[in-house]
Amino acid sequence: MHAAHRATAYDGLAVDALAPAVGAPSAEAWASCASTMDLAHEAAARGAPHGHVVVADRQVAGRGRGGRPWASEPGAGTWASVVVRDVEPEALGVLSLRVGLALAAHPVLRAAALAPLSLKWPNDLFAGEAKLAGVLVEARWRGAVADWVIVGVGCNVRVPPPPLDGAGLRPGTSRVAVLGAIVAAARAAGEARGGLTPGELAAWDALDRTRGRRIAAPLPGRVAGIDPDGALRVVDPAGTVRRAVAGSLVLEEG
Repeated sequence: MHAAHRATAYDGLAVDALAPAVGAPSAEAWASCASTMDLAHEAAARGAPHGHVVVADRQVAGRGRGGRPWASEPGAGTWASVVVRDVEPEALGVLSLRVGLALAAHPVLRAAALAPLSLKWPNDLFAGEAKLAGVLVEARWRGAVADWVIVGVGCNVRVPPPPLDGAGLRPGTSRVAVLGAIVAAARAAGEARGGLTPGELAAWDALDRTRGRRIAAPLPGRVAGIDPDGALRVVDPAGTVRRAVAGSLVLEEG
């Protein structure tokens, strides 16, 4: 098991000054840890408030969708997890989509991106043709109600070196500023109520990098947008609209 090591500063900013700088009620920074998601869950169990953020300079066992592990190198990006409380059950199913929409609209990321931003269902933010950031949502339950939710975001700042593929941000972009965008996106998405609104659906359509494209998974067919509950709409080869509520979107080759 990797031993976590606390940091005294993040990108030159003292930890005690980090929370007000990024719009969080409280914050903790780690020089190295296994996963900020685990540390955020521990903080939430101790009573950390809505908006509490955990950020690490380096992760050795970060989590992606489906529990896939990944490592993040020091200084390469902003790796953070935010405690979100009192999420409505109906809103929980679209939380990762709302976080993606908020990140894509945030002025810090829009200004720092090296190419136009777009979204890929259900949890990826792209800059041009490469992935810039990913969103992961995990809930802890008390019966049928989410006791708390952790929103994890990993956002590249530097372009990953080969053979890794990914986008980065403009040189000199502050990781503290990116962290502020992550906190704002997670808090706003967590405070929203109900399913996706007509305005949010329109915003998704405008940013959807896969709409109209053929996919192999989670269902074969052509992407036709998303529903208010966050389900992916796919027109199958017979012309029937089908819905996928989980899984990874894989484009059809060729």
